[in-house]
Amino acid sequence: MQAEKKIRVGLVFGGKSIEHEISILSATSILRILKQEYADKYECMLIGIDLQGGWHACSESLESLIEHDVTKALAIVTPGDLKATEVRAGLLSSLDVVFPILHGPYGEDGTIQGLLKLAGIPFVGAGVLASAVGMDKEIMKKLFIAAGLPVAPFLVLHRGKQQTSFANIVEMLGLPFFVKPANAGSSVGVSKVHKEEEFEPALAEAFSYDHKVIVETFVQGREIECAVLGNEEPIASIPGEIIPRHEFYSYEAKYLDTEGAELVVPALLSAKLTQEIQTLSIHAFQAICCEGMARVDMFLTQDERVVLNEINTIPGFTQISMYPKMWEASGISYAALLDRLIELALKREEVNQLLKTTCDIRQISCNTK
Repeated sequence: MQAEKKIRVGLVFGGKSIEHEISILSATSILRILKQEYADKYECMLIGIDLQGGWHACSESLESLIEHDVTKALAIVTPGDLKATEVRAGLLSSLDVVFPILHGPYGEDGTIQGLLKLAGIPFVGAGVLASAVGMDKEIMKKLFIAAGLPVAPFLVLHRGKQQTSFANIVEMLGLPFFVKPANAGSSVGVSKVHKEEEFEPALAEAFSYDHKVIVETFVQGREIECAVLGNEEPIASIPGEIIPRHEFYSYEAKYLDTEGAELVVPALLSAKLTQEIQTLSIHAFQAICCEGMARVDMFLTQDERVVLNEINTIPGFTQISMYPKMWEASGISYAALLDRLIELALKREEVNQLLKTTCDIRQISCNTK
């Protein structure tokens, strides 16, 4: 009997992003598990995007990937004089499905999702719309508000326009408040402002990463996260909790300080609160038309009010990342989670294939007479 053909999975990682190194760590974990648990089902191809935007077919050396430098893992298989578009087409054309592990801009913001959709290649995770909305904190929060979901008060500042004064911000949002780039992740460029002298440096820091900045009320409360999985009928995991040992869950607390935060899964919550958080997470997922996966971050105040912070459409996938850990606590192993995500991507493509992409102009003319 002929062996069943393996599904070719392209792991796209790296990227022109401040979260480049985190992406490599996530890809490393995914590759390791797929090779260990699904060697008979999936054939993995590594596609690294360097910090300059170059695309490369990479070796499967886990040691090379862990070095945090895509260029050291390269085994370029295409002539150097090919145009970037030809390289991308060549690398992608033989794949059955792509698993984008690109955190932050140029990967989590709808850019690669648009490329893959145009190329007709199924991919794991949110589509173009949800990816773009999930990356832009202003639009994301406005959609949450439109859906009747609770968010903290905020305002938006734009580069080159007259900025609201510190006094006006304090009047509207109180002290302290957060200043953060509208389109960035991993708490990069985020500052907590306690006094006027901190405001301009915080603004300059945030504007160094984006042309649009969010200024947001500080919410005193526990930091709760919940994972969502699925397409038309998403499900929510058991929630987890982040207990920062820094003033807030900064980039340093996440990635540089090994003792920067305690991750508690499952979070110590009542059954009622757990259900409320799961329901709210699914509503947030659906509010931005998300598919596949997302991690929803929120605050739980002392009087047990839940306030949405943001949604992350490509959460971390390292062995210690909260998204897989919450699903493990919910009964879905890391390996089974990856398998289900790939199956969801392929199923979505099957459903999309049922949609018409052409129309008979003559028939339309007849029907409108």
